[in-house]
Amino acid sequence: MKVALLGPLQSGKSTILAGLTGKTMPAAGAATIDEAIVPVPDDRFDWLAPYCKPKKTTYATIDCLDLPGFDFTGDHGRAAARRLLGQIRTVELLVLVVRTFESPTVPPYRNSVDPARDLAELQTELLLADLELVTTRIEKLEKQVHKPTKTQAHDKAELALQKKLQEAIESEKPISSAIETEAERSMIKSLGFLTLRPVVVAVNVGEDQLAEKFDFGDRIDSATPVITICAKLEHELAQLDAESRTEFMADLGISESAASKFVTSCYSALGLISFLTIGSDELRAWPIKKGTVALDAAGKVHTDIKRGFIRAETFSFDQLKELGNEKALKAAGKIRLEGKDYIVQDGDIINFRFNI
Repeated sequence: MKVALLGPLQSGKSTILAGLTGKTMPAAGAATIDEAIVPVPDDRFDWLAPYCKPKKTTYATIDCLDLPGFDFTGDHGRAAARRLLGQIRTVELLVLVVRTFESPTVPPYRNSVDPARDLAELQTELLLADLELVTTRIEKLEKQVHKPTKTQAHDKAELALQKKLQEAIESEKPISSAIETEAERSMIKSLGFLTLRPVVVAVNVGEDQLAEKFDFGDRIDSATPVITICAKLEHELAQLDAESRTEFMADLGISESAASKFVTSCYSALGLISFLTIGSDELRAWPIKKGTVALDAAGKVHTDIKRGFIRAETFSFDQLKELGNEKALKAAGKIRLEGKDYIVQDGDIINFRFNI
């Protein structure tokens, strides 16, 4: 899955990503999109790795894109931001980063620290970027609909929909409010509207603000995850070895790392779960959407497995841990043979049976 981190100048996006990955931060003022792969923490591996002793361990990952900080105070900065936004229309999730920390060495955007203002401005610019896309599409369709082509009926239907989207954006309403059917959603899916993407709000706090909660009122709906991260602290933690990091976190009263909090929020916003495959060759987590059936989960592992699918030999990690091994699971009747329509659950351990 691909995630983009967006935020104003000096919001701390790059420091957050460096804290998540241990990577060196890009040079100040860098104008290119930085990319990093973030492994998904999975506590189940702590038990499974000693159990199956795999040659290789593969965690699920998130592909994170860090965009240069936005400056909407002038036409040049706004145009640069619009170009960058045009490059991320294929991402699945937007992480909007705003800051609440004060620092004499990190001047705040617009000369004051105001996370609600910064969030509102980011949301407005995303709407305007989508409005620009809608306007361009309408202009193109208005020329096409008068031509007697095979797609004329489809073009007319899309034109009517695009005009509804334009009206919604100009009224500062979400695009989703103008989409009434799955057919309409499918019609515009390839355009990559940013305001149709799920969102996580990441609040970059000072060390003295870790316990604070932030309410952005009606700027976001109640389903939008809001996470607090002290980017400076997490970057320092990322430089330590595992034992020192655990001790330091305990001293500070931090029970969950930023990486874990970040990934959990991304998974929640995208509706993702993980199923597992285990063996002496590899222990691996596979991210899938909630509600995915066994046949499609098989396709995540390999297209040949999906094509020749017979059954999914399935048991849960929790039951394996409780009973100790697969022999005990079989004796207790806990290993199931599921068909292609079985809905895979988080923590399912699956061995796919198939013919090639």
